[in-house]
Amino acid sequence: MISKNLHCLDKIHPDDHISTVSPINFTTSEGETFTVWMESLLYHTYGCTVFNSKGEIVYRVDNYNKKCSHEVHLMDLRGNTLFTIRRRKKFHAFGSCWDGYRCSGSTIINKLEKPWFKVKRYCRMLMGDVACRITVGYDKYDKYWIVRILGAGKAAFRIVDVDGGVVAEAKPKHSGSGVVLGDDVLTLEVVPYIDHSLILALVIVYGLIRGRL
Repeated sequence: MISKNLHCLDKIHPDDHISTVSPINFTTSEGETFTVWMESLLYHTYGCTVFNSKGEIVYRVDNYNKKCSHEVHLMDLRGNTLFTIRRRKKFHAFGSCWDGYRCSGSTIINKLEKPWFKVKRYCRMLMGDVACRITVGYDKYDKYWIVRILGAGKAAFRIVDVDGGVVAEAKPKHSGSGVVLGDDVLTLEVVPYIDHSLILALVIVYGLIRGRL
């Protein structure tokens, strides 16, 4: 069972989860579909631009420093910071770790600067596979995983809960004629019952881990 595998951290392998996660019918669940472009709209910057199903910009990241920065900010269209995402400086044997802080405007909500979510990357070095463990909440944590989707392109992945339920799925976006628009343009489908800004923050972390922004 997937819930058993997820708790066996020393045996984790992303491929183990792909065949057992429960697919989600986004049509009947009325979840949102986003287009994620791993580019900034501003010149000479790195970042990410997110459009909703109506083609409106709803989220963005504009990284003025350099690609793969150790701190980025997920913002809404008006530039209000929703999450500040920081890479931990301390070395971890199992891979890189990222912390996400909820913000109001440009201020981190928790005065003690306790992260709202944490992402840890685990890797099987021989296979090159990547899985990311996510914990969310200040005190009582919810747990999720980011796992690759085999056979759907290098950029395709899912965010699943500990029971294998899919809460978000990203795949390369196709044009109307069926042409893939590239690894830096994704279609992201998200269920309605979860904070969409949180999901986008996790997508940003995964992009940073993969060196895409």
